[in-house]
Amino acid sequence: MEVVSATSYRFGIVVSQWNSEVTGRLLAGAYDSLQKHGAQEEHITVVQVPGSYELTSGADILLRNSQLDAIICLGCVIQGETKHFDYICSAVAHGITHVALKYNKPVIFGVLTTDNLQQAMDRAGGKHGNKGEEAAVTAIQMAALSANVK
Repeated sequence: MEVVSATSYRFGIVVSQWNSEVTGRLLAGAYDSLQKHGAQEEHITVVQVPGSYELTSGADILLRNSQLDAIICLGCVIQGETKHFDYICSAVAHGITHVALKYNKPVIFGVLTTDNLQQAMDRAGGKHGNKGEEAAVTAIQMAALSANVK
């Protein structure tokens, strides 16, 4: 897949501090991918939030207070013994969609929802690649689509 240049776009990355051994790798992958495709360092804003549940609020705050073209939400929710996993994953997915529609801006779901830590690590630079990189490419493509379709 050919990726358009990110040079003319501004990006926000909202990253969860929870499961930071995973989300730190996702962040590095997303940031590096944006720069690889031409995003200027001064056009990338990174904010941290406590957990994946707060990604929605972080994205909302960034879009309310800036001129960003796309937001990348990065988090990791690992299945536990209770239904907490289901509630968090559902709330985050719906929240990210709501923020995207509220601001008419691309808000990318870069949240891993895995059964265990190994599966998460496999998707954060391991044998299944880095989903942070994929989220960045998606943000670039969607920013371009938004800019070019009026």
